[in-house]
Amino acid sequence: MGKITEILNAAQQRAKEMNLPYEGALLPNEAYEIQQAAPGTKLVDVRTRAELDWVGHIPDAVEIEWATYPGMKPNPYFIAQLEQQVDKEALVLFICRSGGRSHNAAIAATEAGYVESYNVLEGFEGDRDANKHRNMLGGWRARELPWEQS
Repeated sequence: MGKITEILNAAQQRAKEMNLPYEGALLPNEAYEIQQAAPGTKLVDVRTRAELDWVGHIPDAVEIEWATYPGMKPNPYFIAQLEQQVDKEALVLFICRSGGRSHNAAIAATEAGYVESYNVLEGFEGDRDANKHRNMLGGWRARELPWEQS
């Protein structure tokens, strides 16, 4: 069994244990490994434009807001925008700040026919620590995976 298969099997098992309605749940380092090793994989960052501009973004990620800033109003065009940019046959990895919006995006994508939808647990910034600061406990940035800031 190859490394990609091992990672995807672990993510699928995690999703079953967590009773998630989509294909799998990946840790950030696993998502990065899949993105690098599996051609055609799409990492979809569902954070707001403000987060992408001010906090940082992941190179080569597809950027589609799940909710808009300010107000965090749901993006009514999310699925249409996803369909314009990502093939339904692709392996799709959703990421947000800490895993909540990407969880909802993975559910919506699965319901729209994206059967290989995975959520990236911990998200870009991870959970808040005891001082209520992010980027310390898990997440894409804290794990020192590639990202850029404007």
